[in-house]
Amino acid sequence: MQKISIEALARQQLEAAGRAPSGRAADTVYGGHEKVLRQTVIGMVAGTSLAEHANPGDATVYVVQGRVRMRAGEHFWQARTGDLLIVPPARHSLEAEEDSVVLLTVAKHGARLPAEVRPD
Repeated sequence: MQKISIEALARQQLEAAGRAPSGRAADTVYGGHEKVLRQTVIGMVAGTSLAEHANPGDATVYVVQGRVRMRAGEHFWQARTGDLLIVPPARHSLEAEEDSVVLLTVAKHGARLPAEVRPD
């Protein structure tokens, strides 16, 4: 078992975002390309964004701190500290309205479960 402080990681990623030319910094805390589930802490300086992109699977964005806006086509949703956004199954973008940190959770579509947890 491993324990990770999301709050401590959030502070680190926001500090790193402040130093980065892009105004963003991220660290995958669980999973990766070889796993079905992936969780990533993303720090974003106010005014920066994650450009429009496709959704690779079921996904949520939990706002650890700050305020963000998610946009999908003509629709948008605002969220602040403690809010959970369900990412729509469409191209979308995310903008930091103030210095923010989010926990992105993605369960990729089409990924194969390991044999020991696969239903028969």
